[in-house]
Amino acid sequence: MVSVKLIAQPTIKPNRTVGSDTVNIDSSRTDTTKTDSLGKNSKSDLNSEIKYTAEDSIRFSIDGNTIYLFGKGRVSYEDLELDADYIRIDQKNKLLFARGVTDKYGVYRGRPIFKQGSEEPVTTDSLFLNSDTKKAKLYGTATSMDGGFIQARQSKKNQYNEVSIKNGIYSTCSLPEPYTHFGIHITKGLITDKQVISGPAYLEIEHIPLPIGLPFGFFPKMNKRASGFRFPSFGEDANRGFYMQGIGWYLGLNDYWDADILGTIYSKGSYDLTTAARYKVNYKYSGSVNLSYSSIKDPDGVEGTPSNSASKQFNVQWTHSQDQSANPGTTLSANVNFGTSSYFQQTGAAGTYDYNSLIKNSMSSSVAYGRTFFDGLFNFTSALSSRQDISAKTVNLTLPQYSLSMTTLNPFDSKDRVGEQKWYQKITVGYNSEGSNTLDAQETGLFNKENLKKFKNGFQHNIPVSLSFNALKVLQFNTSVAYTERWSFQTVHKALNTEGDIVTDTIPGFARNYNYSLNGGFSTKVYGMKTFKKGNLVALRHVMTPSVNFNYTPDFSASKYGFFQDIENNSSEELKDSVKRSLRYSRFESTVYGGPGMGRSAAIGFSLDNNIEAKVKSKSDTSTAYEKIPIVQGLTFNGSYNFAAEEFNLSNISFGGRTAFFKQKIGLSFQGNFDPYQLETDNQGLAYRVNKFMLKNGKLARLTSFSMSTDFSFNSAALKKRNDELREKEDDPNITPSQQQDIRNILNNPNYYVDFTIPWNFSASYSFNYSKPEFKSSITNTLNFSGDLSVTPKWKVQFNSGYDFQANEISLTRFTINRDLHCWDMSFGWTPFGTYKSYSFDIRVRASILQDLKLKKRSALPLNY
Repeated sequence: MVSVKLIAQPTIKPNRTVGSDTVNIDSSRTDTTKTDSLGKNSKSDLNSEIKYTAEDSIRFSIDGNTIYLFGKGRVSYEDLELDADYIRIDQKNKLLFARGVTDKYGVYRGRPIFKQGSEEPVTTDSLFLNSDTKKAKLYGTATSMDGGFIQARQSKKNQYNEVSIKNGIYSTCSLPEPYTHFGIHITKGLITDKQVISGPAYLEIEHIPLPIGLPFGFFPKMNKRASGFRFPSFGEDANRGFYMQGIGWYLGLNDYWDADILGTIYSKGSYDLTTAARYKVNYKYSGSVNLSYSSIKDPDGVEGTPSNSASKQFNVQWTHSQDQSANPGTTLSANVNFGTSSYFQQTGAAGTYDYNSLIKNSMSSSVAYGRTFFDGLFNFTSALSSRQDISAKTVNLTLPQYSLSMTTLNPFDSKDRVGEQKWYQKITVGYNSEGSNTLDAQETGLFNKENLKKFKNGFQHNIPVSLSFNALKVLQFNTSVAYTERWSFQTVHKALNTEGDIVTDTIPGFARNYNYSLNGGFSTKVYGMKTFKKGNLVALRHVMTPSVNFNYTPDFSASKYGFFQDIENNSSEELKDSVKRSLRYSRFESTVYGGPGMGRSAAIGFSLDNNIEAKVKSKSDTSTAYEKIPIVQGLTFNGSYNFAAEEFNLSNISFGGRTAFFKQKIGLSFQGNFDPYQLETDNQGLAYRVNKFMLKNGKLARLTSFSMSTDFSFNSAALKKRNDELREKEDDPNITPSQQQDIRNILNNPNYYVDFTIPWNFSASYSFNYSKPEFKSSITNTLNFSGDLSVTPKWKVQFNSGYDFQANEISLTRFTINRDLHCWDMSFGWTPFGTYKSYSFDIRVRASILQDLKLKKRSALPLNY
């Protein structure tokens, strides 16, 4: 490094020694001194000293008026800073010239970087600068401004730090030749410390002018987050017509809040309005709020009739999370998705036409608060929640629900105990309680006065006492006694009127019920091994886990408890005893937590779990290395036999299992039920279950239900690596709320982003469902798949579709063509057929976080459930 301080206009004398090095006036001689300080000339017109350094060398002209800096040169004068690989200082004319150099590979490097005061640095191909007037002429300039970049072939800077440009462009791309930019083809454009002003400007893509322009350009320069216009996307919907989607305004409120106010207009009279806000306070909390409203007109409606009226739909989403370090021991979270049940179908899942969003049958919301007390001994949670059935248009509200639980205690154990626990010291006691206030109602008129009177409320308390111990080294025994008590503020009363119809009345007032049970059981593990001497298969290992448990529960429907009653008979006819028994009911059947079941239980339950894995020789080293491959993961069978039941003592036999193939890339799961009893039909042809085993007909059982599903995805390793990078970025306290929300959207909805660094991606899922509770069976059989393919490094095709084998038709299908324009995105989406037949064209600036990750968001994200 060569470092020199220049004060005024020095007279350089030959052979003057500086330190241990000598400065020679021969311009061909390189000055190898590391520092040099020249004397001050009192006659100088310069107000301040000029400091200059160079990494390679510094040379001087024979007359001493010109200084040459080679290799990462730097000049500092007052508030001016200049860096370049070649700088020439003309002291006599007070003129500086700087340029880059071409290396041996023909690459132009070390371009001049010019900075004055607090302004953004300007990169140029070359420049002339007058150190006295601070005027400059620049060639091939590039400077950043609030997320954008200005480039110009020629520009001039005056003493007021204003820059006039010629043949310039403004773009969000930092590339020397950006794909998209606003071309400024005017004699003069002006850059000041507050704004950029230009003449006519128009949009270019791949240097092709588009008929999208402005009569003049005005680009304000902000030192903080700025608000601005959101450009729309365009397309056509089969039902609502041509549309302009996502037009609106971005509000950069402050460092903690930002928001979008967007709208979509359709040619057939429909419109959508959306407000999306994001917030983040470092080390405290973050979240987002989305409010959506849609007015949808029937394109076939007749003017002046009810069919021509618009359907009003709305949706509210709110997510909130609290930093764990903000308030230790306390949590507050929200995941709200509430609105009209027809919103998703009528708006095409907010314009995304996402298949999974369109077929969803329910929505759920929750706002939860939690806190621990007494050093974690008690944990309290409270929540407001809702669940909507989209098809039935019903809503379940819980306003609120609370839960209080106690950490399991060993009351007979001692902190000063030495040695192993005695059997009684292993006894544990727990406690938990919960309460809720719930309403089930139709979506229409949800909050009217009548519905508000229908809220059900109550409390439930549980006290479990348990003991676990080992016996004979291979058996694990578990015993427990459980007590449950329920409080409610209403009960029911049923009676037969004179016509023989059942009339139900709700009786207000406090009431309680309880039940208790005794449970016991044991389990063990049985191992089996089969070895092989030849081939790559070394061994098969089978682990069986059988378990047996016993449960005893008294008959709480007995009259002495008062929890059950017989229906009051006000009819003129005397009922038979069998009819009376069938008309017995629980007084608590419509309360929040219900009551104990009817009948005594003395049941033995049994289950068998199986795991099978193979040990094979590794391909990397077949002599010493092995790897384990799971074949069957959790093949289970469950059932029970109730000795106290009058009939149907044996329960249904359930089974299930799961496995995976090709290094866990393909997963398979299944489950089903067998009924051991026969079916018969009555005089009207209706099926009913009879207390006769299927064995009498030569069969073990009837298969009443079976379901199977499988799914697989390739390139999961690349996606995992990307997600790991995202999680690191998510924890960065310096990112904005908008960037944090982008990251969360990518993590939660990876299929809605195109990754241009992955050449191809494919995923599919298949589901099969069989049901035959009686004599008639029903089957559903569907296949869904999606993926994307990079045709070139910058072009990618994305697709998703499926097939319904029962309906024999293709499900919702959509194709999207994406073009990577570095800082911009361009896409064309097409749904070729069906209810949501549509197409769309979209071009927009890519979020900075997506530029860094080479990701492109396919469309608006689907609404969460």
